[in-house]
Amino acid sequence: MAPARPPTPSGPPTPASYAEVRASAEFVQLRSSYRSFAFPVTVAFIAWYLLYVLLSSFADGFMGTKVVGHFNVAFVFGLAQFLTTFLIAWLYSRYANARLDPGAEALKARLENGTGSTTGQNTEAQA
Repeated sequence: MAPARPPTPSGPPTPASYAEVRASAEFVQLRSSYRSFAFPVTVAFIAWYLLYVLLSSFADGFMGTKVVGHFNVAFVFGLAQFLTTFLIAWLYSRYANARLDPGAEALKARLENGTGSTTGQNTEAQA
């Protein structure tokens, strides 16, 4: 018995296919999952950055407090900004790999295989 051949795409996805995917429950869930991570983390980081800027501008005495040797609070907070940036990037990478990429790949496969429908017609992408 010959091995099953993968479905042949019938050409590039049409605008209607994209609209159908965009309206699907899977896409809505994917966007919701992305937003549930991105928005709170963005707000938290902006608040943290603004705190740093405001303290640097209006709390000279506090920011000038020596922590260790010649390093003061302002220097430590400045380094913490970089550390926070790398931490957020690492956390997002883990989050996307675990929760976003599988759903995005399934939607992409449906579009590329020409099924377009996200109502369960392509069960291989769900497995």
